[in-house]
Amino acid sequence: MKNQKVIKKRSFFFLISFLFLTSLLSIKTLKKVDTQNISISGSEFFSQNDVVKNSSLNFPIRLIFIETNLLERELKQNLSLKNVSVNRELFPFGLKVYINSRIPIAYGERILNDEKIFGFIDKDGIFINKQNVDEKNLNKLTIQVFGWKEKFKKILSEIFIAIENYQLEIVKITFSSDGFLTVEEKDLKTILLGFKPNLINYQLQIINNFKNEFNKNSFSKKLVNIDLTNPDKPKIKVFKP
Repeated sequence: MKNQKVIKKRSFFFLISFLFLTSLLSIKTLKKVDTQNISISGSEFFSQNDVVKNSSLNFPIRLIFIETNLLERELKQNLSLKNVSVNRELFPFGLKVYINSRIPIAYGERILNDEKIFGFIDKDGIFINKQNVDEKNLNKLTIQVFGWKEKFKKILSEIFIAIENYQLEIVKITFSSDGFLTVEEKDLKTILLGFKPNLINYQLQIINNFKNEFNKNSFSKKLVNIDLTNPDKPKIKVFKP
């Protein structure tokens, strides 16, 4: 008999505790998230206001109504991020945002609605808007990219990989309005690469070979340009006094 009473008391206690916890969680999820309830990790450059301003959500907003997947997509796009994760938290209450920023390795310029937009490019060939980069850490950038478009990012990535793996000192990469690719190398001067992105790795290997050969005999001082639009038949133009 006593055991039954103990069991009933325990059951009643657990029921009350469960109802209390359920009510607390319900209250928490219905509570509104405001700017001060957003915590950011992974980057010290972006602020709570950046999260709010670059989202279509109207803050303050109830925690339960925050679409984390939507917010992740918007922040990744609008802040030029490599990755971002957003989690709703009850204890402590708020929104937890982890940011993985892109690291610029080149200056960039793109044309958008007939307007020049200045920014930066990362190693994957992705354009980073100027306002999304901490410019105090950019004093070592030596490469400039002109005429960036989304479709050129793979070519850019291949060029950056070649710069890292070879002894190339490419300082300028230019895409014309119709997509003709030209690069400038510190010693080899202007190099015409043309319209065929599928040849870029082959062309970069040839550029590296030229670089190694010309450095041996200082012939590069007389170069005007190298035409590699047909990499099997390179054309070299030299200065003739």
